[in-house]
Amino acid sequence: MAEPFKNLLGPAVVAAAARHFKRVWPAFDAQRFTAAALAGLDALEMKARATQIADALQATLPAKFETAAQLIEAALAPARDDGEPGTPMPAEHGLAGWVLWPVGIFIERRGIEQASQVPRALQTLHALTQRFTAEWAIRPFIEKHPALVFKTLQTWAADPSPHVRRLVSEGSRPRLPWGLQLKALIKDPAPTLPLLLALQDDSSPYVRRSVANHLNDIGKDHPALVAAWVEQHLPGASAERAALLRHACRSLIKNGDKRVLAAFGLGRALKGAVTLSVSPTRIKLGESVQLEVSLRSTARQKQKLVIDYAVHHVKAHGGTSAKVFKGWAAELEPGEIRTLQRQHAVRPITTRSYHAGPHAVDLLINGRVVATAAFDLVTPATRRRPGESTSSGRSGRQA
Repeated sequence: MAEPFKNLLGPAVVAAAARHFKRVWPAFDAQRFTAAALAGLDALEMKARATQIADALQATLPAKFETAAQLIEAALAPARDDGEPGTPMPAEHGLAGWVLWPVGIFIERRGIEQASQVPRALQTLHALTQRFTAEWAIRPFIEKHPALVFKTLQTWAADPSPHVRRLVSEGSRPRLPWGLQLKALIKDPAPTLPLLLALQDDSSPYVRRSVANHLNDIGKDHPALVAAWVEQHLPGASAERAALLRHACRSLIKNGDKRVLAAFGLGRALKGAVTLSVSPTRIKLGESVQLEVSLRSTARQKQKLVIDYAVHHVKAHGGTSAKVFKGWAAELEPGEIRTLQRQHAVRPITTRSYHAGPHAVDLLINGRVVATAAFDLVTPATRRRPGESTSSGRSGRQA
């Protein structure tokens, strides 16, 4: 069995932090810090562990933020010189890796107390992100001191370190996973656009992926803005920029955004016939269905197709909610007949509750529904009624 993710913040991390703070500041109360950090740690989940270790730092590092910031920087391992997230320096070299999540929380709490301390806090986050990441810690500063932080980020967009340049994009994402939602940027992402423009042709794929994810975030609330961005920056783009823009538009493509599809040459409907089958037509929770798509082109030219599918999940009190899943990208030659297959698992996950009943499956080609099938989901409470029939699980359409 895999090691629980939360154990990345375990006793070994606490011991390393105690050792390195003691190394750079002999007066550091390592015993008090360790006792506070480890108290009941086993029962806590990942984020709660980070918060508790940050509490222990707050109780034992100097009260003066400037002094605490100097100690943190002195305790850090050498900066990573790679351009990708990777294995941090071994613990004996200094603080690096997951231990810096609670350190970031400490900086966020103490560095934001007074406006005069913010530039010093940002300086420490600049150092921290080169050993782990500061994408979560910088967000409260953006929320409370946007003008100062965005001025700093504009400078960092030209920083020699790809980890710092990535922080410019990742730290200001409106809807960063695990991070504080930046509601002002969800409402109006304009302050981040000059940063993304400066970084979309960055030499590091690590940075460009962050820009793509940032644009994808924006597209969830402002699809027209991202469509206009693609229309402006895709023509004549390098292969790297074209790939970035395609990744940035993955949600809009799945949702069938007409402007984005047209920008990528995917706006035309399929010319030909298509069938979708789902088997088996009745499954238990935890099992899978197989999707089989049969395509036949009647066009005289090659057709570029983005083929996705939407599962209409049954909700607790009736009705359904559709979730689009990534399918295939294909180029269909004139007259070509092609069959595509995909397994779709229906297993319990933390972000979705499954309920028994018929689940429709829509096949989308270039954003248009072209075929529909279905399967019945059986949960432990489901009972088949006498004479009950199942759906055929097959549908087709001539386009």
